[in-house]
Amino acid sequence: MGIAFPRPDQAIVDRRDEIIAGLAQILPSDCLVIAEDERRAFETDALTAYRKMPLAVALPQNTDMVSALLTYCHQHGVKVVPRGAGTSLAGGAIAQEDAIIICLSKMSRVLDVNFPNRTMRVEAGITNLKISEYVMPEGFFYAPDPSSQLACTIGGNVGMNSGGAHCLKYGTTTNNVLGVKMVLMDGTIVEIGGEAMDAAGYDWLALIVGSEGQLGIVTEVSVRILRAAEGARPVLFGFPSSEQAGACVAAIIGAGIIPVAMEFMDKLAIEICEAYAKAGYPLDVEALLIIEVEGSDAEMDAALARIVDIARQHGVSTIRESKSAMETAAIWKGRKSAFGATGRIADYICMDGTIPTGQLPLVLRRMDEITKHYGLRVANVFHAGDGNLHPLILYNVNDPEEARKAEEAGNDILKLCVEVGGCLTGEHGVGIEKRDLMRYQFSEVDLAQQMRVRAVFDQQWLLNPAKVFPLDGRVSA
Repeated sequence: MGIAFPRPDQAIVDRRDEIIAGLAQILPSDCLVIAEDERRAFETDALTAYRKMPLAVALPQNTDMVSALLTYCHQHGVKVVPRGAGTSLAGGAIAQEDAIIICLSKMSRVLDVNFPNRTMRVEAGITNLKISEYVMPEGFFYAPDPSSQLACTIGGNVGMNSGGAHCLKYGTTTNNVLGVKMVLMDGTIVEIGGEAMDAAGYDWLALIVGSEGQLGIVTEVSVRILRAAEGARPVLFGFPSSEQAGACVAAIIGAGIIPVAMEFMDKLAIEICEAYAKAGYPLDVEALLIIEVEGSDAEMDAALARIVDIARQHGVSTIRESKSAMETAAIWKGRKSAFGATGRIADYICMDGTIPTGQLPLVLRRMDEITKHYGLRVANVFHAGDGNLHPLILYNVNDPEEARKAEEAGNDILKLCVEVGGCLTGEHGVGIEKRDLMRYQFSEVDLAQQMRVRAVFDQQWLLNPAKVFPLDGRVSA
């Protein structure tokens, strides 16, 4: 496989017993994982092609414990990798032999809910879905809904600026987080933003969301909760070709229509998801759009009438509207199960580039050409409305040549995204997966400036090292 790891600091590895003894002075015994068999559960994340055994795993129970851990690691030069649920598809939570993992899974409490102000404060280890479930009885929800929302944590969502199917209308994590409590590498605890809709001073929050755990470890998050709409209605639109479906997406957005969600599946993805979820997806089409509108019945009828008219102009062959809550649940189960369902039939690499929506027809055609060039198959399933692509490149992980081709095909797709005016990542982050492509998107001056900002927060480069930036590019503040 093509991703390189730096050589571990042998001096730190040799001091493992001493470091573990120091960590044991900070944490209860049940909050420190040191046995090899137990550490193995933390040697990879959702980028499972790569595995590295961490030095140890710390499971702090509160912000003060995180502060004490980082203070110790800063003083002793120990590298630290923050981790939530390990659902990163870009290798963002993979450590090395000279680093400890600080996993926030024990920090999963709801700390405060303010319904009049529509805010909620939670610990970073709570899952995305639990936030919505907590406020659902009062008619509220938390908008960003990544496919991994059953498992992924809000801390990880902040690190990667996660989105989801409904981000078209409501925005990604950065649009729905109001404040964070964060521990810097030297153990300093800072609070940025809060429960107000806007904060004074520099917009540090915009810098932190999406920083991939390299500026500090977020331990608490204040989020915006929203009133649930009066009603919601997903509709399936089947097309004879992916290009027609892509052109329809561009036309809907170009007409100023903003559905709450607009998801794309190609034929292979439709077949995979339907076999798993029995969602009622049409199997006689080459591409499928799941378009959801919300509001009163009159509002939904009006929006759908305009969308249907545009779809017919682009050759739609199937229109199937959900008629019940059960049908709606099945439609979204199929879409949100896409990654897991694909894993039942093949190994895959999940890419995460973004493009202008007007480039969808071209990019869909070029992606098909790229994967066929390498003799591979691709299942396309992605957030069409905001141009966040998630092509799943299928390959045999036990075949080194096929694995190499899959990575090269993925790199070519990401380069294509940049060429048409998009970028390397929409919500999965750079991690180790796209690190070596950063020079394709950014100049040396651009990268140097980004690295200087990072170094202001962590001059020794101990926080989530060897991620995001090329390995030979480290600079000081």
